[in-house]
Amino acid sequence: MAAPTNRRTETDRRLQSLVGLVVVCASAALVVSTDQLLAGNDPGNLALWAALVSLVAIGVTVKVRVRIRATNHDIAWTETAILIGLAVAPTPMVVLATSLGIAITTWLHRKTTLKTLFGIGKNTLVAAVAGATLHAAGWRTGDDLIVHLVLPLSVAYLAAVVLDELVTLPVIAMATGERLRDLFREDWGLRAATAAARLLVIIGTVFILRADSRLLLAVPPLVLSLHLLYSNRVRTRTEQQAWQRLARTTDALNVVDLDKVLTTAVTQAAELFSADEVEISLRGTGRTVRGSAGTLTYDGPTGPGGTAHGSVISARLEGHDRTVDVGTLRLRFHGPVQFSEREQYTLRTFTSALCTAVRNAQAYAELARVADEHAYAATHDTLTGLANRRHLLDQGSEQLNARHADGVTALVLIDLNHFKEVNDTLGHAAGDQVLLQVADRLRGAAQGDDLVSRLGGDEFAVLLRGLPAPAVAAHRTEALLAALHEPLDVDGMRISVEASGGIAIAPASGGMPELLRRADVAMYQAKRAGQRIATYAPARDTADLGRLTLGGELPRAVADQEFTVNFQPIVDLGTGEVTSAEALARWHHPVHGIIDPLRFLEAVERSGLLPAFAEAILDQALIAANSWRDAGFDLPVAVNVSPRSLLDARFPGSVLARLRAHDLPPDRLVLELTETLTLSQLDVVDRVLSRLRDEGVRLALDDFGTGYSSLSLLSRIPVHELKIDRSFVSAMEGSAEAAAVIRSTLDLGRSLGLTVVAEGVESEPQRRALWELGCTAGQGHLFGRPVPAGTLLSTLHRGFGGRTGTLAPPLHDAGTVVRLPAGRRQGGRSRGERLPHLPA
Repeated sequence: MAAPTNRRTETDRRLQSLVGLVVVCASAALVVSTDQLLAGNDPGNLALWAALVSLVAIGVTVKVRVRIRATNHDIAWTETAILIGLAVAPTPMVVLATSLGIAITTWLHRKTTLKTLFGIGKNTLVAAVAGATLHAAGWRTGDDLIVHLVLPLSVAYLAAVVLDELVTLPVIAMATGERLRDLFREDWGLRAATAAARLLVIIGTVFILRADSRLLLAVPPLVLSLHLLYSNRVRTRTEQQAWQRLARTTDALNVVDLDKVLTTAVTQAAELFSADEVEISLRGTGRTVRGSAGTLTYDGPTGPGGTAHGSVISARLEGHDRTVDVGTLRLRFHGPVQFSEREQYTLRTFTSALCTAVRNAQAYAELARVADEHAYAATHDTLTGLANRRHLLDQGSEQLNARHADGVTALVLIDLNHFKEVNDTLGHAAGDQVLLQVADRLRGAAQGDDLVSRLGGDEFAVLLRGLPAPAVAAHRTEALLAALHEPLDVDGMRISVEASGGIAIAPASGGMPELLRRADVAMYQAKRAGQRIATYAPARDTADLGRLTLGGELPRAVADQEFTVNFQPIVDLGTGEVTSAEALARWHHPVHGIIDPLRFLEAVERSGLLPAFAEAILDQALIAANSWRDAGFDLPVAVNVSPRSLLDARFPGSVLARLRAHDLPPDRLVLELTETLTLSQLDVVDRVLSRLRDEGVRLALDDFGTGYSSLSLLSRIPVHELKIDRSFVSAMEGSAEAAAVIRSTLDLGRSLGLTVVAEGVESEPQRRALWELGCTAGQGHLFGRPVPAGTLLSTLHRGFGGRTGTLAPPLHDAGTVVRLPAGRRQGGRSRGERLPHLPA
């Protein structure tokens, strides 16, 4: 409030300075006129003085009044009276008579001191300048020549009008806050026409005075007619502009946003009613909006009054029937103001339109609020406030359909274990508290783009967006479940919550419903296996009808030897030399062609044909290794082992028998394992793996870092190798998380003396980055795709750059000193060495 007051004080100070300058100039003109009059020894007769003073007084009194803000401005015939006086009397006498006539008139009308001084000073200057211009233009008393009559009078009147505009308009602009340019341009055509008509009155009056003074009786009616005509034109123009502004203002109120309605009403009302400040207070909301022309200065709770101290015109915001009252409109003016009948009607029309606009905006806001509530309720869970199934499906579908979505999208389904026991034991109220706290923890553990939702009951889902690699979904899921690890406080009791999570990676051919189904399949797989987390694998999806059909053809496929093996080389990353090869099973179906193992392995495990299948694959792998060995390439061969094979105590004997049959040393065979509950917890598995290791067979832990393998497994299984999952390798250049997993795996391998192999190496930058991190071995399309054994042997003979047995150029020349990362060491554990116990 202090700022507007200070601005007003500064405006008053500047206004007083400008008026003071006018008064000083006028005082100088009075001094000069008095001196000239006294020096001429002809002060004039009393009748002439009385006539001049009366003429000026009449010219000032006959006027048209215009209000701008709280200031009334009079448009009078003063210049006309001055010019007529100059035509019949000396300039000094007219200057003094003008000053005296203005002073008497303003005193009679009880005007303020500032207005009185300005009126006297301005008109005194007009009289002095007009008189000087008149004589400078060639005025000659008694000369009948038109060139010495009409032309001087015209030039003098023009000078008087211009000086009046130049002095008056800046004062009006400063007093009202209007722009000076707008005041000059407003009604300039009407002002010019009126000035021309008044000049004709001046010239005609002078001619009549020279011709026959009795004809002066016709001048007052003529002047009165012109005055009435001008007054009517000004009033008509003012009313026309007022109605146009009212129409524009009421039209601008036809919006449904309450803020826009109030802002428009405040700023437009200041223009419409020429108010210094406008205030609107809404009833029932305690809200007040305040501002001036074009500017909103306050919008907040109703408090102290506005900054314009003076008169206030208040009006209730009510409709035409006056049955609804939504608030109050206050027009503030710095001075006393009284509305005309037309302005009062305009005010009633405006307040009625504003009342309607406010009611419409409030009704629209209420409808929008109700619609938002309904929309929120339709997309959110009423208990937890999380997104519901519908919202999850909508957002997920939008994400999957996005053409330029960044990163990988995954869905995590989380189910609380034994939640029914909480409800049955403690009641549903306690169950609701558990669900609320679980929702809060999941919401807190989620990252910015994740969408946490409750599907119903004790099932929650989290949509993960923008993942740098599919494998990161498992780590994010671990973080979500870790948030539930601490016990919950329910009515003073500490309750531990366990949960299982299923992960499905997009895209899914069936869209979001299929992705949700896959996450559900993975979650139940985790529950059945006793794991916290499981990632969806098509091989474990029993809902695949095509896979069920294939399951019936397995006996024929085993008997007809339709299962074959391709081999992918494993290469020393530094030298490019092939160090081993991994056997990958394929089914050459007579109708469907080559079938990926993910589609048939689970069916093989359930069919009872697993031993025969495993022996067939193992035989082909060992035959290939022997053929390479005979050709001079003594390469170990790696074979993936089903966890179900490790439950068979006869499995080690079968493997060793196959090795003896093919006359291959046990250390030329690497069995690749993947963690499951069976693999990590059962004693029979420990006995099977221990025997294989004791006999010299090497063991490798596959897909390390994806959630299937963990430190708890390393503490029980004496493996020789760790294999980094391909998803981390593909994401390592753009993902700090993936690079950190690789780095920590390599550090773990070095500290335990394990060989680390990186899967999915597809570019030289990946190869070099892995080598610099300390990874010595890798496999991937950069070196070769899975091919039959004979094709791989031909490739080994051909070599790279004339170097047989290599598939890539070395990263350094022979004899080059290579700086290895600190702590890196080579070698492995001895055959009888067991790993120290590691924490789970």
